[in-house]
Amino acid sequence: MSNYQSAIEAVQAIKANAGSSWDAINPESVARMRAQNRFKTGLEIAQYTADIMRSDMAAFDADSSKYTQSLGCWHGFIGQQKMISIKKHFDGQTDRRYLYLSGWMVAALRSEFGPLPDQSMHEKTSVASLVAELYTFLRQADARELGGLFRELDAASDGDKAAIQYKIDNHVTHVVPIIADIDAGFGNAEATYIMAKQMIEAGACALQIENQVADEKQCGHQDGKVTVPHADFHSKIRALRHAFLELGIDNGIIVSRTDSEGAGLTKEIAVVKEPGDQGDIYNSFLDVEEIDVSDMAEGDVCFNRNGKLVRPKRLPSGLYQFRQGTGEERCVFDSIEAIKAGADLLWIETATPNVADITAMMNEVRKEIPDAKLVYNNSPSFNWTLNFRQQAYDTMVAAGEDVSNYVRADLMNVDYDTTELAASADDKIRSFQSDTAREAGIFHHLITLPTYHTAALSTDNLAKEYFGDQGMLGYVEGVQRKEIRQGIACVKHQNMSGSDMGDDHKEYFAGENALKAGGANNTSNQFS
Repeated sequence: MSNYQSAIEAVQAIKANAGSSWDAINPESVARMRAQNRFKTGLEIAQYTADIMRSDMAAFDADSSKYTQSLGCWHGFIGQQKMISIKKHFDGQTDRRYLYLSGWMVAALRSEFGPLPDQSMHEKTSVASLVAELYTFLRQADARELGGLFRELDAASDGDKAAIQYKIDNHVTHVVPIIADIDAGFGNAEATYIMAKQMIEAGACALQIENQVADEKQCGHQDGKVTVPHADFHSKIRALRHAFLELGIDNGIIVSRTDSEGAGLTKEIAVVKEPGDQGDIYNSFLDVEEIDVSDMAEGDVCFNRNGKLVRPKRLPSGLYQFRQGTGEERCVFDSIEAIKAGADLLWIETATPNVADITAMMNEVRKEIPDAKLVYNNSPSFNWTLNFRQQAYDTMVAAGEDVSNYVRADLMNVDYDTTELAASADDKIRSFQSDTAREAGIFHHLITLPTYHTAALSTDNLAKEYFGDQGMLGYVEGVQRKEIRQGIACVKHQNMSGSDMGDDHKEYFAGENALKAGGANNTSNQFS
């Protein structure tokens, strides 16, 4: 962004060439509006944030402690408040902190059909719409914050103006990278390409795509997942790359997600062109039985494996079954092949959040792709408390320690909260992200659905108190008083929604004739 004073001078030059009809145009007002609207298009945002992510990836390669994080946000306001909070709590910076856009939350919260399961049934355009909405709110946060600085500048003495102008010239934007979920591509590769373009044009610099069958897509933490052969999936990876390149985002990021660890089914037997190729290896994981030609029934699908006729186990649905226990091996194979096909980052869904399990898979990947980096879902679908307490219990058993005071299946019980085992488990949860960044090469940690759960939890607490004996105190004590004391900006909700910016614009447009909302009788003044 240019220096504030030089921006004023640039507008002054434009005004001078325009003639007397522009006499009422104030160059300083225009310079302020330009500063408050740093990003003019979604493609500008996509390029700016792609550069950030690429820089962060290089920094992580040099130092695994420099991993990145995000929280899933289902509305522009939620994303905005998250970034305002990050700037407030972390010295005005947003370094290595992103937004995540979850297809699950779009399906559950943003579809015109109402709440839907995570099966790609929501409108195709709703994800791109949410990307645009998130960036609209983040840009508004920039405009609001700069507007406050401009008002400080106007009120400051000459001696204080330089410090405020420095803050304006070096303003840290709320705009950060979004990793956006394109599910399984919403159809064939052409549909994937069209959707990707719309998401990139809205500002997304990183697209996450999974190797499930598009019309059979399931949530990664539910049963019934069906994967596709690599040839099908890689065509969609290439569709994403072509979309990025067409739009000029040459360093856009593709996150390849495999659900193979929990997916026991496939819809297709892969095409094999020569022994040992991708299709042959994919088919080698199928659960088959060796048969004779005379054993074939009408309609059977069979193929040659190493000179023998085999029949894959086929379910009544027509789907084929993989051999039990091959999930991790298939994840490793999927990940290696995805990077070779052009993906930048990997995503592996696991059954539990276990450092050793994730590391073991990534070690196998890194034997072939040494700098492979992972995006990991710190999912609310895991019972983190129970999982880590059970891991702590198992560690104690392996060390020969006395566990007679614990019941492994009941470790979620509140009675264990003050025990040494619970404290040990909580320490491991606290260090999980840094541990897996170091051990497993996890570049980006995200929680897919946190704000879905926080909205439900805070609403439950408010409803319990407000509609109960506490009445209005339930809101005042549980919400507003905490907002004031924690410095939550939206306690002044009129300001957050843009009222003060609107007053600024009224003054720019109408001068002393402006009818402003922020006068002495505005009740928001009670929060000043």
